[in-house]
Amino acid sequence: MSLLRILLLAAAAFALGGVLATAVGSNTVLSLFTQAAIYAVFALGLGLLLRQNGMASFGHAAFFGTTGYAIGLLLQVRGLPAELAIVLAVGGVSLFAFMLGLIIVRVPGIAFGMLTLAIGQMFFLTASRSRGLTGGADGMNIDWPSTLFGVSTSMILKPGAMFLVCWGSLIVLLIILTLLLRTRFGAITEAARDNEERARFIGIRTLLPRAAIFALSAGITSVAGVLSAINTGFVSPESLHWSVSGVALMMVVVGGTRLLWGPALGAIVYFLVKDLLGDFANHWMAIFGIALIVVTVFAPEGIAGALARLGRSIARPGHLKGGKA
Repeated sequence: MSLLRILLLAAAAFALGGVLATAVGSNTVLSLFTQAAIYAVFALGLGLLLRQNGMASFGHAAFFGTTGYAIGLLLQVRGLPAELAIVLAVGGVSLFAFMLGLIIVRVPGIAFGMLTLAIGQMFFLTASRSRGLTGGADGMNIDWPSTLFGVSTSMILKPGAMFLVCWGSLIVLLIILTLLLRTRFGAITEAARDNEERARFIGIRTLLPRAAIFALSAGITSVAGVLSAINTGFVSPESLHWSVSGVALMMVVVGGTRLLWGPALGAIVYFLVKDLLGDFANHWMAIFGIALIVVTVFAPEGIAGALARLGRSIARPGHLKGGKA
């Protein structure tokens, strides 16, 4: 895909977000779209790890929730500017994930997933029991200043504006990752994912790139944590629980990892299905579970992969017809 096509698709995505923000009159619906966009960023980070490293994490919620707590503590305890607190929180989470990745990416298969689960639950229990620091099970309010990055906070928190901020963040991250993975770094991580032993045999050092992917994945997830903290002004231990990671992983599986935007699509589908099945709230998770099984069996590449395959099958006859003409 050429750079021009990437930019055109990004422009179309931005335009779509603008249309939704202006055309949807219900604040409730806009709030739903905002949550979907936030979790799309979360799923994008988790999907990147699965796509480039071939590893499934059950502890990524730790990066999601810890970012909110870090911002809250930096604002309340240290009194730092909000913009600096956001940068330090995201940078700190990414650096911690890189150092952690240097150790845990060596662990293969299901053991990696169990290790991330244990680490994530450690963060959850720490936040739940540190009442004097984090508010314990009651959570922590985040007191944002009157302006953020030069824009009035009250303006940002309007439903339409907040959706545009989250949607724009998702598109920008997709563009950055698309360009990054087209470089030699992307090729190295794919080689290490497919056959690490062979990659080492031909002289590729695989540890640092794999740890870098883990850190990049955590950093993207922490951006979702920032957006969630701005949107709600609150963070609780529930945002660190392993079940949040499990839901995000379901979004990734439904959307598919073959295409970079697949996990984000899975998150959007998840929230739309959840809303549409609101009348069956007691059973919607079971219904979504059945849908997950169907997608896994009949479309292992996920919804995004199935849509791409459908698009190719539709375009192929027209191409052949044009060739004959």
